[in-house]
Amino acid sequence: MKSAKQRGNEYDVAILGSGMAGGMLGAVLARNGVRVLLLDAGTHPRFAVGESTIPYTSGMTRLIADRYQVPELMPLSSFKGIRTKVSRNCGQKQNFGFVYHQEGRGQAADQVNQLVVPSAIRTETHLFRQDIDSYLFNVAVKYGAHPRLATRIADIEIDPDSGAVLRTESGEEFRASYVVDGSGFRSPLADKFGLRETPTRARTHSRAMFTHMVGVKAFDKSPTASRHAQPNPWHNGTLHHVFDGGWLWVIPFDNHADSLNPLCSVGLTLDPRVFPKGELSAQQEFDDFLARFPEIAWQFEGAKAVRPWVSTGRLQYSANQVVGDRFCLTSHAAGFIDALYSRGLTNTLELVNALGWRLIAASRDGDWSQPRFEYLEHLQQGLFDFHDDIVYSSFVGFRDYELWNAVNRTWMLGTMLGNVMLEDAYYRYQKTGREDVFLDLEQSKHPGSPLPVSSGFNEMGVLAREQCLAVEAGTVTPAKAAERILAHIKNADFISPSFALGERDTRCFNMTPGKMAANALWCRRDAPPEIGGRMINASKGLVRMRLRGGE
Repeated sequence: MKSAKQRGNEYDVAILGSGMAGGMLGAVLARNGVRVLLLDAGTHPRFAVGESTIPYTSGMTRLIADRYQVPELMPLSSFKGIRTKVSRNCGQKQNFGFVYHQEGRGQAADQVNQLVVPSAIRTETHLFRQDIDSYLFNVAVKYGAHPRLATRIADIEIDPDSGAVLRTESGEEFRASYVVDGSGFRSPLADKFGLRETPTRARTHSRAMFTHMVGVKAFDKSPTASRHAQPNPWHNGTLHHVFDGGWLWVIPFDNHADSLNPLCSVGLTLDPRVFPKGELSAQQEFDDFLARFPEIAWQFEGAKAVRPWVSTGRLQYSANQVVGDRFCLTSHAAGFIDALYSRGLTNTLELVNALGWRLIAASRDGDWSQPRFEYLEHLQQGLFDFHDDIVYSSFVGFRDYELWNAVNRTWMLGTMLGNVMLEDAYYRYQKTGREDVFLDLEQSKHPGSPLPVSSGFNEMGVLAREQCLAVEAGTVTPAKAAERILAHIKNADFISPSFALGERDTRCFNMTPGKMAANALWCRRDAPPEIGGRMINASKGLVRMRLRGGE
């Protein structure tokens, strides 16, 4: 077979889907000399959800930009970069906020939780996806990816020895040495090879309805919020209203002075076993929900949807295999849990980083064999299971604030410590320029875990899941489960005791300079070496980034 670079309509890699996964991977590969075909049944710009970044998302974006030498990706690693170089239609995210509600009762002022993004380091972003996805797509094309939008694949044939043949509905034919399917639930490869896990192994049960709105009010101005004492305004971040049976997201794009976008992303996620889907339209169901929770309804007085609602069935799906001969399913083609905790984008970038160097190497040495890509199988299945555990536990926790307060603490720790692992690796890479820094991250007993080096951390996730399973079975009370989870955190060796995250009343956490100083002392004196050293490196790297003008 002649080289794919020598014949028309033949490519090293065909990517199905040009959203964030396809666009970023296409840019990475094309920048490094891989001949890329970027196929999509739709066009740009277009509506998409998955709009809220977390520190790990931004850190991974910066790492990918540097590791693969794609400078156009660097602005996407911070709110400042996006605002000044990509789009003024995105919002800022200074915090993750959670307000707990009980139907038929007034909202209790102390039943709130918040994790503040340290403003001394960086502000996260509410992504207006149609701008971001278009930007990434255009970067990929700039570097040489061959775009084919409005092109639907009718059939795919894969030969382990020669590669893939892709046929479109219009009769065109393309050949590629490897296929990356980043298309989503209706994955052509999952359909072709029967890869969907039926029923899904996910414990989480949820459905959703979502849209963009105008006229959504800042919750801080409500009579309810006037009683709260959280460290950062709700409107400056992603607000989650949580309640027994579900949660509602509020993601404003207009929450800073430079914004040109009056819209707000709104989504209601419900357990269908608690809130069965009936015959009502999504708007009617949303209105009925607000009538049951008047303190949430205040925020939507006068608000209007500017686009049709999207209403789903059960969100969860999975795959029993994501890597095969000459193909890989990425992120949402492989599976999905729920939008809670904004891990979808994080998982996507994990896959782009781990897949990128393998595809670049294969395009140069011709080794497209499945063993080279086997790590992606373990990584994606691990990411799916980790996310399912924390979201499942959260939905059980929504039944009782004390349990939710404890489960939320495990998420806080995962978010904070996962970022430490990433920033440590990036700092060491910047100092040494050695690729094996990243390869070391792949040598883990816990693929998909934010903190794979700590057995105590990973035991915490298992404990939370098992306690919530027991609560659901009626063999443990929510109060006892909460007590056990917080006790594990209080006695943990993977986090500084000065943070007091094992205490019931540490419902909000803001990494102040004083806490940073106390944590630095703990890292040097008492932390396990595999934790303390990484935290110190991560701090040095973030300070260096700040001094260079990052935000």
